[in-house]
Amino acid sequence: MKLQIIEEIKTKAAKKKKIIILPESHDERVLKAAEILLKENITSVITLGNENKINNDIKKLGLSMSGLRVIDPEKSDKLSDFTNIYFNLRRKKGITIEEARQTMKRDLFFSAMMLNESLADGSVAGSFASTADVLKAGIQCIGMTEGISVVSSFFLMVLPEKTYSFADCAVVPSPDPEQLADIAVSAADNHKKLTGDEPYIAMLSFSTKGSAKHESIDKVLQAMVIVKRKRPDLNIDGELQFDAAIVDSIGKRKSPGSSVAGRANVLIFPDLNAGNIGYKIAERLGGAAAIGPIVQGLKKPFFDLSRGCSVEDIVNTAAIAALMS
Repeated sequence: MKLQIIEEIKTKAAKKKKIIILPESHDERVLKAAEILLKENITSVITLGNENKINNDIKKLGLSMSGLRVIDPEKSDKLSDFTNIYFNLRRKKGITIEEARQTMKRDLFFSAMMLNESLADGSVAGSFASTADVLKAGIQCIGMTEGISVVSSFFLMVLPEKTYSFADCAVVPSPDPEQLADIAVSAADNHKKLTGDEPYIAMLSFSTKGSAKHESIDKVLQAMVIVKRKRPDLNIDGELQFDAAIVDSIGKRKSPGSSVAGRANVLIFPDLNAGNIGYKIAERLGGAAAIGPIVQGLKKPFFDLSRGCSVEDIVNTAAIAALMS
């Protein structure tokens, strides 16, 4: 399904001329996605693996891959440098230099280290690897955005009248107040990068402005205080029920004077139960198109795919990575 916002993201990405790594060259979907990215000039593409095998696979699939750059981690002149960097990052964990070398031969870790060393702008993987393996490579090699304590995710939820960001719906099961605050900050910044819209953040709960009392509400309120302290430039309000956050008339009634109630576009769920259920209800019953999950919190875009992803999903995620870099 072609979405206007995705087409806009691709157009903006093309202007930025970023380099995106698609490390899982053994997956034909990845090679097909690389062809589209190159033909449409959305990004430059690097893939990882044995060059002869990759070229043979390209021929078998009948693809035209002008401009594709192939790096074999095992033969790369960067392997020694990457091994030493990784060894120094992980030596306190007891890793040996040989273990570091073997790790750096793995496509996920090699691509993450390329980002760490600013040799590319983003990476998209997970069509074959598990989410845990993708995030492990990203956290260990790239590290966190300054001031952000947690890797999380968000979905762009696209409806005809408006695009929302929902977070976190895929990664952090039960965030503490500090983590919930960082999820909100990350989602707000990324919403603006991708949509161009000013973020209005609603910290969601089953209560609006004291209509109920519970420790789970206290967590939401604590998170909001942290966001206001860390990022006073952001528009944020809570605690808000979902309807008070997005319906203008209800927002005015339940939270009069709020700059966010009734107009929120960044919706922060208190935990993964609520977030995962919420985005799937919006998608399956509300008819929203769900783009994601998009990983956030790392210094560089190091994105995870569903193993059931389509070629189009890989292309779209690469364009998002380019725009977020």
